[in-house]
Amino acid sequence: MTPAQPPSDILQLHRRQLMQGAGAAAMAAAAGAAAPEPATAQGTAIVAEEHWAKKGLVDLYLYRKRLPGNTAQHVHGGPRPVLFLVHGSTFSSRGSYDLQVPGHPGYSMMDEFASLGFDVWTVDHEGYGRSSRTESHAGIMVGVEDLKAALPVVERATGQRSVMMYGASSGAIRAAAFAAAEPARVERLILNAYTHTGENAPEIDRRRAQAERYKANPRRPLTRASIQRIFERDTPGVSAQPVIDALAAYELAFGDTVPAGTYLDMAVNLPLADPAQIKCPVCMIRAEVDGNASEEELMRFYAALPNKDKQFIMIAGQAHAGGHGLNRHRLWHAVQAFLTYPPMRNA
Repeated sequence: MTPAQPPSDILQLHRRQLMQGAGAAAMAAAAGAAAPEPATAQGTAIVAEEHWAKKGLVDLYLYRKRLPGNTAQHVHGGPRPVLFLVHGSTFSSRGSYDLQVPGHPGYSMMDEFASLGFDVWTVDHEGYGRSSRTESHAGIMVGVEDLKAALPVVERATGQRSVMMYGASSGAIRAAAFAAAEPARVERLILNAYTHTGENAPEIDRRRAQAERYKANPRRPLTRASIQRIFERDTPGVSAQPVIDALAAYELAFGDTVPAGTYLDMAVNLPLADPAQIKCPVCMIRAEVDGNASEEELMRFYAALPNKDKQFIMIAGQAHAGGHGLNRHRLWHAVQAFLTYPPMRNA
């Protein structure tokens, strides 16, 4: 049980600060791409750090981006809000949330929200990216244990015990299950491209037909064609081809398989999170076209959420992988609006 071999020697460093340009340059070189310019916010380079968490024998890779300065202070004074991003079934943390595309800037959600003053974190779940490869299927509840191991690292670095959390696809299921299990850790929760029961969902039906295959092998193949299919299965044309190509090059640098556990869970073990146990404010975001869930199942989940500080948002011009889409700016606007929602006033 050893950490995955990273494509660059900078990835061996623990808790070293590095500027965004240097980290992106190393990864771009690994993927055979030109290095992008350092991300900036109002002329200030965004600082990036690598951290590690231990979960038994498993090493978990964490990545952080923020504006420079006091790590515990927001640019306007007071606590800097911590935003934790949870990746899905196929793409690792930085492929999901920090993709740098030569000639196509603005695909890093981490850069976007760091520039807005958030202290942004993410983690490679067991079996993904730079974290340990194991014999585990690394299903959704294994991912919940990853989050339980990661959050104390965030707390030590930031001084904040609770975070705002965003998850997409199976990452949203991980985030929801974590929020139910650890309510004191999550202040606000955003579930994008969520699946509750998978009823009348074409992609979940496809996975159910492959359930025995997923049971038999803890890892499933990852190919250039399978990545392309993610962006075409709902509706083509809502993501730019150079972005899909860059993402494929980035992820395939880690190998040609990923854990099968989340696909297996979504085939045979749904539902995995009880909405009645999620106590924090929740925003659910649904793309115009998403074969991973039906609107009916999501509305039932939403109705069962007990906190009335909640939102259900539908975004036109998006499919399942909206964070890499042409209209990602509309997704990020919805996320920012919910995270900065003003508190209630009492008489």
